[in-house]
Amino acid sequence: MIEEAIGYKINYLAVLLLGLAAVVVPILPLVLAKFIAPKKPSQGKSEPYECGVPSAGDPWGQFRIQYYLYAIAFVVFDVEVLFLFPWAIVFKQVGIAGFVAMVVFVAVLAIGLVYAWRKGALEWD
Repeated sequence: MIEEAIGYKINYLAVLLLGLAAVVVPILPLVLAKFIAPKKPSQGKSEPYECGVPSAGDPWGQFRIQYYLYAIAFVVFDVEVLFLFPWAIVFKQVGIAGFVAMVVFVAVLAIGLVYAWRKGALEWD
């Protein structure tokens, strides 16, 4: 009974040490950099950096909504296609019900694609 209690305490100690490491490891480099890093601020260092090209124009410029529509459509179809891979792995085990479910799933994706196409969301003007 006592040996069991000691075993539990050792397990809790391991969890405590892991939690402590999870807190200390990310914070320690930040704290060390704050105190050790050289500080020589200048105008050039405070400017935004974009691939070595001096930035020009207003940084708060607006983008067309079309870019966001492309991004959302890409994410939706990309994530949905990921559902096809596990289904393909277990295709023989799921039977006809799994096949019908996947046909419905792909049909909904196709309808969504046709809808986006007809609405002009895929036109790049």
